[in-house]
Amino acid sequence: MQYFTEKIVTPLSKTATLTGYVLDNSQEIDQDRVRPAVIVVPGGSYRFTSDREAEPVAVKMNSLGCQSFVLRYSCAPARYPTSLYELATAVAMVRQHAADWHVDPNKIIVYGFSAGGHLAASLATKWDQPELTTAGFTAAEIQPNGLALAYPVITSGPFAHEESFQLLLGDEPSDDQLQNVSLEHQVTESTPPTFLWTVDDDAVVPMENSLLFGKALKKAGVSCELHVFAHGQHGMSMADGQTAGPASPEMISTSVAVWQTLFAHWLSENFN
Repeated sequence: MQYFTEKIVTPLSKTATLTGYVLDNSQEIDQDRVRPAVIVVPGGSYRFTSDREAEPVAVKMNSLGCQSFVLRYSCAPARYPTSLYELATAVAMVRQHAADWHVDPNKIIVYGFSAGGHLAASLATKWDQPELTTAGFTAAEIQPNGLALAYPVITSGPFAHEESFQLLLGDEPSDDQLQNVSLEHQVTESTPPTFLWTVDDDAVVPMENSLLFGKALKKAGVSCELHVFAHGQHGMSMADGQTAGPASPEMISTSVAVWQTLFAHWLSENFN
């Protein structure tokens, strides 16, 4: 395996990093194998990027036969669209190095958790829109081919996670700014196929965020697999002992951890 960290440089920032967990090819098995890539985007309310939603998820993606990467993007006091440019650059970097990293350039998935889900869904809904293409990105280089979201921040409306939007936009955003980052309004037919899960009793980011996004995907004719688990906690990540500390047994749920198997099936059906 290749393990490395690359700097992400954009016109707005130089502090983000992309860490790669790249499986080597074996001459004995298939020296020319290319794999789907999953770029993991941790949450943290745009205040920090959570370790719980970083390397453990990347390693799981490796176990499913994917090349995996973790984006540590800029958080507050950085403002929108700094982190969006960073994720766009990360997708372009993975696509540019597809041959070096044994990646299928047409099978790049962004997987975001909580506020990282908002970031991932922002790119997935805006990759071919003027907001990015007039900023120097070409749609072809930054296109995500798939989107996965775990308990994502989506809406700036009545079910908003207000801290995330305050840290993303500042204390007094305009109505237009809020509308632009309320992603249920940004879905188009070019949004990629999406895998989405949340828990019904999420006390931090209401599950309605996921329902609103799923409804928008259906209206746009985009394939969406949506799972709402009855009980759980926000930020469960793997929902097993890998991402639950000794003082956090509530972060373990065999029912919620089923998302790992469900995602594996979705991945196989759409990207293998």
